[in-house]
Amino acid sequence: MPLAAPDPAVNAVPDFSTVTELAGTEVTGDQIRRLYNRYVFASTFCDGKDVIELACGTGQGLGYLAKKAKSIVGGDIDEGILETARRRYGDRISLRKLDATALPFPDGSFDVIILYEAIYYLPDARKFAAEARRVLRPGGVLLICTANKDLPDFNPSPYSHAYFNPPEFVALLRPLGFTVECLGEDEVDTTSVRQRVIRLIKRIAVALHLVPRTMKGKKLLKRLFFGKLQQMPPEVVEGMAPLAPPVPIPTDRPDTLHRVIHCVARRSNA
Repeated sequence: MPLAAPDPAVNAVPDFSTVTELAGTEVTGDQIRRLYNRYVFASTFCDGKDVIELACGTGQGLGYLAKKAKSIVGGDIDEGILETARRRYGDRISLRKLDATALPFPDGSFDVIILYEAIYYLPDARKFAAEARRVLRPGGVLLICTANKDLPDFNPSPYSHAYFNPPEFVALLRPLGFTVECLGEDEVDTTSVRQRVIRLIKRIAVALHLVPRTMKGKKLLKRLFFGKLQQMPPEVVEGMAPLAPPVPIPTDRPDTLHRVIHCVARRSNA
């Protein structure tokens, strides 16, 4: 019996442009504020360091980090998205098509690895964690941030595999020799009547599978609830939004007070 022809869709990379906050797309002010805050936070680890951002998308934070880092590389698995970053940065920043679970770098190549809003897209987060440990130098830092799956109105992204909360970050990274600290960003407003109503509507929409799957589809809902949208800037600049650094949270339990969870994992010196 002849073998069936391979299905090209089996190992195809999803079209992440439909679910990613790309430069130039219309977003809320809160999304711009979160973008700014996470790169200001990341920059505190990058002074004089060799840095790589994986799943960098259109690279909004790369230019900001480059002002402090000794060197910086941006990598993404989506070549089309990377082209937007290349048009922005030209020769200023090295941009490469990369698979976060199979990094083409020697052991101990970097001091800082950043993976923002992307760990849930990885089919094998454990493989990524092992690769991160391999290419980090002793004492190096892995920075991850992710949407908080433990909020009642959480809506998983299409193409996602697994979201991590603080205890799960500890379980993922501590066996590899990382020390793990978690922080919360964007505290949930529990006092505003308007915010409570919005969260209730979103919770019902999530339960009934009424939330659009793509950024384009969500745009109408954002306009309805948040008013006029703004263009996502191509590059983070100082002072572009109010600053509200993430705050430490316990690692032994899920967090239900913040929209975004940060994980700061330090590789052991061994």
